[in-house]
Amino acid sequence: MRKSRRRKPMAEINVVPYIDVTLVLLIIFMITTPMLQTGVQVELPQEASAPIEQKEDTPPIIVSINAQGQYYLKVDNQTDEPIQPEAINARVVAVLANKPATPVLINADNNVDYGFVVTVMAALKNAGVLSVGLMTKPEDK
Repeated sequence: MRKSRRRKPMAEINVVPYIDVTLVLLIIFMITTPMLQTGVQVELPQEASAPIEQKEDTPPIIVSINAQGQYYLKVDNQTDEPIQPEAINARVVAVLANKPATPVLINADNNVDYGFVVTVMAALKNAGVLSVGLMTKPEDK
């Protein structure tokens, strides 16, 4: 005289595995994010200057020159890519064709020979850039 009982479905959701996965992903992102934000190491000259206003929708094109005289190009907040001085003109023209209001900055090491900076400025002028900004770091007080 056994009565058959039907099992009721459980209405609870076990969230412990979801919390574990979320914490693991959080740790992974915390470790990898600083690695993604590295750039070319340059020692900027120190000068007092006014900061440039940056629009959110148009990140600047940054041409970097490190102490060894190697050129790097950073477009749309991507990572710095090594580039030859002859290729700067073509890359900047391509970017400015899509976004003509994009600001262009030169990020040169303090110990770089002046000729390297002039080479970049000439390439940018040939690309049709009207205004070029030179990056500095604020003076220590």
